[in-house]
Amino acid sequence: MREEEEDIRDFPMLGPVETQVIQFFVDGVKVLGLPRSIGEIYGLLFISPEPLALDDLVGRLGISKGSASQGLRALRDLGAVRETEVENSRRSYFQADMELKRLVGGFIREQVRPHLESGTSKVSNLLGIAAQETDSARREFYDARVKQLQYWIGRGKFVLPLLQKVLGQ
Repeated sequence: MREEEEDIRDFPMLGPVETQVIQFFVDGVKVLGLPRSIGEIYGLLFISPEPLALDDLVGRLGISKGSASQGLRALRDLGAVRETEVENSRRSYFQADMELKRLVGGFIREQVRPHLESGTSKVSNLLGIAAQETDSARREFYDARVKQLQYWIGRGKFVLPLLQKVLGQ
């Protein structure tokens, strides 16, 4: 069986279009290093014509309440889903946010920016460690590579605010 076929889960409560849309988002979050349940939850909310409650997500996706709750929290933090009210119900319901700029902006804010910030101190630490290398050729090589990382982080910090501005964040 091919690797991508192994990743496709069966959702007996869902139709083929819903299943394929969910798989589309699972593939997307895999690239970003996020849990598959986040892709499943967003995919189901994306393709659902009505808002869904936590129990709906658990039942239709076959995931635990804990996984669904954590996934919803992560998606809310990213700005990918929003809570909404349903008439005559006291439960919390959720809908996918359809604005790409909010999704990308949330991902930058919650995932990329913190990674760049922590990378700055890690690279400073690496420069110190590389300077302690006794072999001069290896020390120069390490120094050049670590300085390349430093440059990439600097470029990332420069580009991110521009990207957020373009997206209206």
